[in-house]
Amino acid sequence: MAGQPDDHCTRCGACCAAFRVDFHHSELESATPGGVPDGLTVPVTTTLVRMRGTDAAPPRCVALAGEIGTAVRCTLYASRPSPCRDFAPYAALGIGEDACDRARARHGLPPLG
Repeated sequence: MAGQPDDHCTRCGACCAAFRVDFHHSELESATPGGVPDGLTVPVTTTLVRMRGTDAAPPRCVALAGEIGTAVRCTLYASRPSPCRDFAPYAALGIGEDACDRARARHGLPPLG
């Protein structure tokens, strides 16, 4: 999909449909210019918010567009929250880690090398 480099992550997206994404409310657009749009989150506590859709069963982040394992993109990639920025930092290079491999397995995808 356009707008992001072609790598394992832009073909996969399994992590966006496998885990809850909670983060501090200071990352919201209402608190930080260019932050995560408030409307894409739900409150968890007085200081934590969660990406909409990630607490569903099965989870799927509201910002994920496309088909998992084929072609996906994050619709708020430039302003994604810190858990997304920090997740599997080498996956785009084809180097997975435990959480990445577990997410891929949930969607019938093999682990990364």
